[in-house]
Amino acid sequence: MTAFADPTVKVLATEADVVAEVATALVTRLAEIQSVGRVPAIVLTGGTIAALVHAAVAVHPRARDVDWTRVEIWYGDERYVAADSPDRNAVQARESLLDHVPVNADLVHEMPAADGPFGPDLDAAAAAYASTLRAEPFDIVMLGMGPDGHCASLFPGFPQVHAAGPVVPVTGSPKPPPERLSLTIPALSNTRDIWFLVSGDGKADAAARALARDARVDDVPASGPRGLERTVWYLDTAAAAHLR
Repeated sequence: MTAFADPTVKVLATEADVVAEVATALVTRLAEIQSVGRVPAIVLTGGTIAALVHAAVAVHPRARDVDWTRVEIWYGDERYVAADSPDRNAVQARESLLDHVPVNADLVHEMPAADGPFGPDLDAAAAAYASTLRAEPFDIVMLGMGPDGHCASLFPGFPQVHAAGPVVPVTGSPKPPPERLSLTIPALSNTRDIWFLVSGDGKADAAARALARDARVDDVPASGPRGLERTVWYLDTAAAAHLR
C-alpha cells in the first residue's frame, strides 16, 4: 500500500503573504529539480489565488533561475467550454504566467475544449487527456478549494470523488459552467508534493472540515488528495480561523 504524507499547515497573515510564499516555493523547487538534471512536471489549478500566484511567479526575481523551456505542465481540471473562453483555467494560466515566460508549447498539456475534436463527447475528451498523463509521479500538484470543500472539479456528493481512473467527465456541476473534466483523487495524488492554496474567511469552514481526522471525501473532496512526500496547505489567517 502506498504511504501518503500527512498534511502540513502553513498559516500566513494575508492572502498576499500566501501568494508570495507559494511563488517563492515554486520557482525554488523548479530550479532545484532542474539542477539535478530532471524536467519538472507540475499540475496547475485555476481560481483567483492561483492567478495571483502565477502573476507573482512571472515577475519573481528567481524566475530567471528556471529554464521554462524544460518545465512540463498539466491541469488538474478544466471547464468544458470553447478553447478561448476566459472561463478556462488554461486561458487564465496563459494570461497570468505562461505568456510571460518562455515555455515550450509541446510540454504544456491543455485539456480538450468543447469546440475541439471531441465536440460534446466528454467521455472521449477525458480518455484523450488521460492518455497524455505520465505514469511516474508529478513533482507538484497545486490545488484550490471551494467554500463547499471541492477541489479540481470533484464536488461533494458526486460519484467522481470515488473514481479510480485518472480523468473523469463532470456534468451538472453546482458551480457553472456545468460540464468539466477533472483529474481524480488517485491521479492528483500521484505526485511528490500537493500544495493547497486557500484564502478568505469564506473557506474557513471547509478548510477545517478538510483537515479534520474524520474527513470524508463524499463531504469534502479536498480531504482526499495527498502527496507521496508532502501535502502542504497554505492558508491565510482568515481561512485558518476554524482550525482546531
